[in-house]
Amino acid sequence: MKAFLERKGVQLSFQAYAITALSYMALGLFASLITGVIIKTIGQEIPFINSITWLSEALINMGDFAIQPAIYGGAVGVAIAYGLKAPPLVMFSALFAGAYGAQFEGGGPAGAFVASLIAIEIGKLVSGETKIDIIVTPMVTIFTGFLIASFISPSIAQFLTSFGEVINWATDLRPFIMGILVAALMGLALTAPISSAAIAIMLELEGIAAGAATVGCAAQMIGFAASSYRENGVSGLFSQGLGTSMLQIANIMKNPMILIPPTLTGMILAPVATVWLQMENNAYGAGMGTSGLVGPIMTFNTMGFSIEIVWAVLLLYIIAPAVLSLLVSEWMRKKNLIQYGDMKLQA
Repeated sequence: MKAFLERKGVQLSFQAYAITALSYMALGLFASLITGVIIKTIGQEIPFINSITWLSEALINMGDFAIQPAIYGGAVGVAIAYGLKAPPLVMFSALFAGAYGAQFEGGGPAGAFVASLIAIEIGKLVSGETKIDIIVTPMVTIFTGFLIASFISPSIAQFLTSFGEVINWATDLRPFIMGILVAALMGLALTAPISSAAIAIMLELEGIAAGAATVGCAAQMIGFAASSYRENGVSGLFSQGLGTSMLQIANIMKNPMILIPPTLTGMILAPVATVWLQMENNAYGAGMGTSGLVGPIMTFNTMGFSIEIVWAVLLLYIIAPAVLSLLVSEWMRKKNLIQYGDMKLQA
C-alpha cells in the first residue's frame, strides 16, 4: 500500500495537507476572491475611478463575478491540485469539486478546501489505472467532490465559522489580551509555511479581531524587511514588505531567535490597534498584512477612507513595525543573539 501511494503521489502527511495544500489554496483565493474584492473596491471607492461611470461599473461587475463561490471555489480546487502535483484530468476535474464545495449550502472556502483535497487524492489513486482513464478519472474525481461537499463540507465550514465567531466575540470582550494572541498567532502563521490568508477567510475573522490579525501579519513582513535591510538591500525590503516574510523560513530554521523582533512588535502594537485606535478589517485582509497592500486596502474598505484612517494604517502597518523591529533586532545583535547574515535571503 505504501509503495502504491508513493507511486500515485499521495502523501498522507501534515506537510502535504496543512502546509502545501493550504498554501496553494491561498493562491487560488488570491487569484479570484481577494483580487475580485480589490477590483470591486477600486471601482466603488476610488474617487477618480468612481467618477467614470462605465469604468466604475465594469470594475464592480468584474469584482462581483470573481467573488462568486463557484468561481473562487473552482480556483481553489485547481490551485490545490496543482500544488499536490495532480495529473491533468484530476486537476481539471478538481474545478468542479472546489466550485461545488464552496457553493453547496454556503460551504465557502472551507467547503472548497475539503471537497477539493479529498477528491484530488481519490482521483490520483485511480488515474492511469484503466484503459478508459479519460472517463474514469474525471468521473471519480467529480463524484467524490460532490459526495464530500454534500455530506461533510457544510459541517466543517459551520464549525470553522463558529470558531471564528468565538474569536471575534472574545476579542471584542477582551481586546487587550485577545488582540495580542490573535496578532501573534496570525503573524506566525503568515511567516510559517502555512496560509494565514486562508485561515482568516475560513474562520471569517472580522472587526477588531481581523484588525489585530492584520497588525500581527504586517509586523512580520515589515519587521523582517526593516531588520534585514543591511543584509538584503532594497530588493529584500520590497520582496518581504510587499511580498511575504515566508522568505525567511530557512533562516528561522537555522536561528529561531530572528522571529522575536517582528513577533514581539506585533504583540506590542496589537493593543494599540484594538483598544486605542479600534482598527477593524475583514476576513480578506486579516491574514494578508502588507502583501500586495491587501491589508491596508481592505482596512479602507471596512473603515472608510479618511485622513485619520490613513495615518493609523501608516503607523500600525508600516512605521511602527519597522522602527520597533529594528530596535529589538539591533539590541539582540548587541547581545549576540542575532548575527549579521542570519537574515540573509538565499538567491
